Amino acid sequence: MFNSIQLIDGLHMYQDHDTDLPFLGDTRQYTVDVQTGDVISESQPSYTFEGSYTTSILIRLSGRRVTISRGNPSKVNRLDNLFGHKTIDDFVFVYNQILLSLGLPPFTKCTKVWRLTGKDGKRVNTFSDGAIITEIHTTTNKYVGKGNVKDYLRGLSTQRLRNSIPHLMPNGCTVQWLSKLGNAALVHSSVYDKANEIELHQLPKIKRAFGETSKEYQQLKKVHEYCLEKGVARFENKIKARSLKRQKLNFWGLSDYSILDQQQNDFLNINNKININENIMKTINEQLKEEGICTSTQAANATAGYYFQWLHGQTFDLHKRQVKEHRARLRKLNIDIAETCDITKHSIIRIKEAREIEVATLECPDWYELPVKNSHLRLVA
Repeated sequence: MFNSIQLIDGLHMYQDHDTDLPFLGDTRQYTVDVQTGDVISESQPSYTFEGSYTTSILIRLSGRRVTISRGNPSKVNRLDNLFGHKTIDDFVFVYNQILLSLGLPPFTKCTKVWRLTGKDGKRVNTFSDGAIITEIHTTTNKYVGKGNVKDYLRGLSTQRLRNSIPHLMPNGCTVQWLSKLGNAALVHSSVYDKANEIELHQLPKIKRAFGETSKEYQQLKKVHEYCLEKGVARFENKIKARSLKRQKLNFWGLSDYSILDQQQNDFLNINNKININENIMKTINEQLKEEGICTSTQAANATAGYYFQWLHGQTFDLHKRQVKEHRARLRKLNIDIAETCDITKHSIIRIKEAREIEVATLECPDWYELPVKNSHLRLVA
């Protein structure tokens, strides 16, 4: 059981079986030799398993391989997933219920791994007798108090994570960390306003499906109001296939997933780099002196000068000694002149902490309905 991770929010995986798989649905796809008319191969489109409450799981069958590339078992037959399944095994249990209900073989744990060497110039392929995981989403809910989420996310968006650059979405409700190329090939980290996510995506679906006066809509609305009142910010790490392979976490049954908890904790520690402040204003010069970063007015003014240049779009040679020195001072105020300045996050007046906004892990309330592991899955026609 994880400590830092409250919820596994997504799991992509596949498995190759020893026998042919049945066809699902009513359509087939054929590849035909146009000269002879012979059927070279046949396949089937992806199949969508639909549970209640507008949830779905995407299943793809190709040859003898079963792949689930889009799915969140914590939402199967549930209105929301503020809290849900916390272990990989619980997730796979739900997947296996679905697969068995469709007459498909379930995912099994790996017991051995072997490698086949390809032809010259080709990479070595790795195989196993069980399920291979290609993506895992780990999640933790924090609360910062009613009305504080956007300020909190704006504060987070001033901090780099690993070698990734923060990007605050235009609506101020999500901050994500991407590479200089604008992607996240290994781990895609983000923090978002959970109440906003429920309001934009979940409430409208439930309203359309069940009506505004339904118990389902009222129950989800209660969760939404709870997230608003608490000020819930959800931390999510999407660990991609390349990262899982590097850490040997892709073989279900042979991998030790405790390392994911440490990675989630490292992500959560970004809290320690920021202060969410309000009401008492101090200039950069005053903060540099007051916090002991600069011992003289002259030094504080020199460093503040770099800050003002940065605010106006100036870029710096980060290899120069003086630039390194002033950057190091400003980073102690959580300002990094190596980043492109976003004036929505920074100004000449810096806010000095008068009342710190408390950040704490959200506990599951007594009235919240957690998933039942052996719950019966319902197919929707």
